[in-house]
Amino acid sequence: MHQTPPFDAPAARRLREALGMAPGHVAYGLRAQYGLLVTPDVVAAWERGLQAPSARELTALAGVLWCSPGDLMIEAVTLREHRLAKGMAPEDVARQVGMDAGTYLKAEESGRWRGNERQSVALAEALALTPAAFLTATGRDGELAGILRSAVTTRWQAHVRATAKLVPIPRDALEKVLEQLHSDYQARMVTTLSWGSTEAAGTGDAGRQFLDSIVVRFWELAGG
Repeated sequence: MHQTPPFDAPAARRLREALGMAPGHVAYGLRAQYGLLVTPDVVAAWERGLQAPSARELTALAGVLWCSPGDLMIEAVTLREHRLAKGMAPEDVARQVGMDAGTYLKAEESGRWRGNERQSVALAEALALTPAAFLTATGRDGELAGILRSAVTTRWQAHVRATAKLVPIPRDALEKVLEQLHSDYQARMVTTLSWGSTEAAGTGDAGRQFLDSIVVRFWELAGG
């Protein structure tokens, strides 16, 4: 069962008041335009954060308030939330990505994206996702961290393809980022190992600090 979208209650109230509408007007619009039997009390409860509209109700509410669904949502995180924010149907996204709707919906429901590199780029474009937002939405943050740790501690060239499958970044730009990360890590380790015996005891700490923040460093270099 789907959770309700991350509704921005204050935004809904501001948008309604800006149009000079009362909750009753909104309820009437939901019923007349979309066939939704929503009472003025329910609209007021939405705006007070006591209840949250379903995905269908949120899309209809955006129509009544002359805004996009994204204007009524707190920052989207999942694929489904990003799709709802764009006001797109699953079939529309699937068609742009180049897969059947059932496969795409399975990715939304499971929170795991299995598309290939081309489909990943198409998905990011369809939903206007930054690389960082794409990775979070497809549930691959931890996977990226593991690949990056291996890339900086071994040969970074061997991890380009695996990284490219996770993040929609042009291959040449991705190679530069991985090479820089590898150089930064190796330079830190060489510097650490050149210290005296007392400092050398903390060699592991320097490496762990770098690896613990490696995803943040990756996005800083990638501009994502």
